[in-house]
Amino acid sequence: MGKTTPEIKNRKAFHDYHIDDRIEAGIMLSGTEVKSVRMGRVSLRDAYVDFSSGEPILVGLSISKYDNRGYTDHGVHRPRKLLMHRREIKQWARKVLEKGYTVIPLRLYFNDRNYAKLELGLAQGKRQYDKRKAIADREAKRDVARAKKEAQSWNR
Repeated sequence: MGKTTPEIKNRKAFHDYHIDDRIEAGIMLSGTEVKSVRMGRVSLRDAYVDFSSGEPILVGLSISKYDNRGYTDHGVHRPRKLLMHRREIKQWARKVLEKGYTVIPLRLYFNDRNYAKLELGLAQGKRQYDKRKAIADREAKRDVARAKKEAQSWNR
């Protein structure tokens, strides 16, 4: 029996941003942080990546404290370094500086080798009217599907 590891998703990201590109990055975590992540006690909601120091730093990620920790402890909101190739760092940092993009985490998971990985998205913020339009489109699609299902039940 293998352990199931959670996949933490940032559902709010798709509501607030247009995602243009995606990339996978490693994340440096301490031992108690890994255990908290495995328990699913993570919030990606307000996190973003900062390239100002020349390396990708994840800011705003919230990992709750591990209950059975010893004398060591990790900061709940401390900045965490991301592991990316130099070429990817330069490319994404350039886009963030030039075009007004933001790099946000979309999901946090463990790969098949049990390394913590973060799926990052190159995002551009949505305006309020874009959000309303997306909600209206989703509701219209739901109404059409409901009408089709109802019509099929009448045809039987």
